Amino acid sequence: MNQSTPKSHPKGLYVLFATEMWERFNYYGMRAILVLFMTKALLFDKAFASNLYGSYTSLVYLTPLLGGYIADRYWGNQRSIIAGGLVMAIGEFILFFCGSTYISSPQLSSVLFFTGLGFMIAGNGFFKPNISSLVGQLYPKGDRRIDSAYTIFYMGINVGGAIGPFICGLVGDTGNPADFRWAFLAGGIGMLLSVVVQQLFHRKYVLDPDNNILGLTPSTSTPKWIKPINMFVGLLVLSAIAVGLLYIDAKVIGYLTYLLLGAIGFIAFVIFSDKLLSKEEKIKVAVIFTVSFFVIFFWSAFEQAGASLTFFAEEQTQRNLGFFLVPASWFQSLNSVFVVSFAPLFAWIWIKLGKYEPSSPFKMAMGLFLLALGYLWIAFGVKGVHPGIKVSMIWLTGMYALHTWGELCLSPIGLSLVNKLAPLKFASLLMAVWFTANAIANKLAGVLSALYPENGKTTVFLGYHMSNMNEFFMLFVFMAGLASLILFFLSGKLKKMMV
Repeated sequence: MNQSTPKSHPKGLYVLFATEMWERFNYYGMRAILVLFMTKALLFDKAFASNLYGSYTSLVYLTPLLGGYIADRYWGNQRSIIAGGLVMAIGEFILFFCGSTYISSPQLSSVLFFTGLGFMIAGNGFFKPNISSLVGQLYPKGDRRIDSAYTIFYMGINVGGAIGPFICGLVGDTGNPADFRWAFLAGGIGMLLSVVVQQLFHRKYVLDPDNNILGLTPSTSTPKWIKPINMFVGLLVLSAIAVGLLYIDAKVIGYLTYLLLGAIGFIAFVIFSDKLLSKEEKIKVAVIFTVSFFVIFFWSAFEQAGASLTFFAEEQTQRNLGFFLVPASWFQSLNSVFVVSFAPLFAWIWIKLGKYEPSSPFKMAMGLFLLALGYLWIAFGVKGVHPGIKVSMIWLTGMYALHTWGELCLSPIGLSLVNKLAPLKFASLLMAVWFTANAIANKLAGVLSALYPENGKTTVFLGYHMSNMNEFFMLFVFMAGLASLILFFLSGKLKKMMV
């Protein structure tokens, strides 16, 4: 990278942007119709569908722990991204066959459903941590462009996140449950496009500041680890394990929360017991663990988008424009549309503030505060509204706008913070810690969504009773608001620990 042009970004950033964009098209497009497919085609009840959604999205964020570890030591980033992408595409095509057989062969369809989700979980584990960790490696250490680079990369995520629910909702969420399969097919095609971009352009453009290709086979690897047949068998076994983990948590015993907490504890032990890490490096790792704890409160509320907020859009939002009925799944595009619209503004603000720019923990506290405001907005919109009465789309739209501003303060900033503070030897593993916090949050999101007070029924969370949508949304106002205040209070100390 030419140091004389510090305002420009390396071309590799845009290769990673496009790779991630198509993968997110696949993920968010499928997520937009997932609970609707479960309740309308497979006829699961809302509580079961919510919990299964939470288990699935949680495991999607847990498997990067393993994928990051294998990439760091054996496969390298690029090989892991391509392998994971192909496994995810296969998962979508299995779900396409599930959506084609749920009427003619319900038992086969059920097997295909869990199998397809298992492949998606396993593939994502190799894709997700590796592409995120490459972004920061395009730049010299301490380069001020890294925050804006992650924000641009985040726009790639959200271009895909905007187009995915729109296209998948258009072809799948038609009112006819048999059409959901076309959404899965569209997601699979998007995933294949992601793999093609990565295969064609990575070695030419994804380079470090000294023009070395990033993400190749690590020096610690041996030929047997990257032998295609061994990789194929390994991915098949991991996919089968993911299918089993999801099925057991959904149908047998809900163990996932304990597994997630155990995973975080194990990683903390591995890193803090490493005698080669200096005291300063361990203090910086402690900051990563601290902010990761707070993002649990953010994402567990934010991820209601794919579950309870989709039910709310479907049943209690006035979507009839007179000439067109807006699919409920389309509301999941709003967040991404707002990110694409506002991300350049936020990136510009952080750079423009210069020495007055808030610290990363302070920005993340702002994100939690804005999330709480979003739920306060929609809670006001449904106050006094009886079950079955539909409210204006403005309430969901305004809430998603506030949530997006919160996300822009928290998510790209958090990704950048992990990249800046993580010791190089644990770069992907600590990125996976960030995603494990997301995993815990997604599981909690499913549990909270199952408390959706449908038709006036009363649900309870930690002694708090909810019998209407206002009380349900206020739960998230209290939760995110309190976490925000505590993180504001701690941000000064965390800033000192980051130096």
